[in-house]
Amino acid sequence: MKRNEIALTLYTVRDFCQTEKDLLNTLNKIKKIGYEAIQVSSIGPINPIEIKKMCDDIGLTICATHEPNEEIIKNTEVVIEKLNTLNCSYTALPYPTNMNFLNINVLDKFIEDINIAGSIFSKANKVLCYHNHALEFQKINNEIILERIYKNTNNRYIQGEPDVYWIQKGGHDPISWCKKLKNRLPLIHLKDFIMLNEHESYYAEIGNGNLNIKNIIKEAELSGCKWYIVEQDECQEDPFISIETSFNNLLEFVT
Repeated sequence: MKRNEIALTLYTVRDFCQTEKDLLNTLNKIKKIGYEAIQVSSIGPINPIEIKKMCDDIGLTICATHEPNEEIIKNTEVVIEKLNTLNCSYTALPYPTNMNFLNINVLDKFIEDINIAGSIFSKANKVLCYHNHALEFQKINNEIILERIYKNTNNRYIQGEPDVYWIQKGGHDPISWCKKLKNRLPLIHLKDFIMLNEHESYYAEIGNGNLNIKNIIKEAELSGCKWYIVEQDECQEDPFISIETSFNNLLEFVT
């Protein structure tokens, strides 16, 4: 992992990205910490042209975006146009809102839809990725849902954006999933996993939890990862302090 391959998803600081003024201020803070790239996610209704201009002026690369699943499936060309404006190759399906994946017909229709969307992205030289949560580690017909999603989509059309926290939360091993997604893993969401008590886990700054971050990064690298994206869904302190802690701790693994 190179230093300039470390990125931050704006989802972590989303509360400070809802207006142009706030976004500009936030991007400056992110750059000052040392990040050189961001993933655009959960920001306010800001014109992509303005987002790109801010990032260019500050010196931040837009490595990827998150777009609503419905937009990706139903308005694929619009999303591609946005990616072109941002000079960005990657986007990801962030969360299967209102989808009952325990219904095999619903799940398989979703798989079919994202595979079709992914083929359109591929023809436009863009890459559609899948971001998991813990829910995809439920079983249907004795098969892990996430395994069914990857098995029944073309690896040229659907790549991975594994989230290591949610893999752990789902009872699986993030390192094993990095291996499983070899040559299908351009993006990874890095966050740490901490136990609050006997039963409850919570999001932690990278290095402050109990995940084997060093070997996760190593396996992701071997699987062809291009962007190591810091995410912390909720922070127990100032999120800007949290993202600085994560960045500084990740520097230990830079080669």
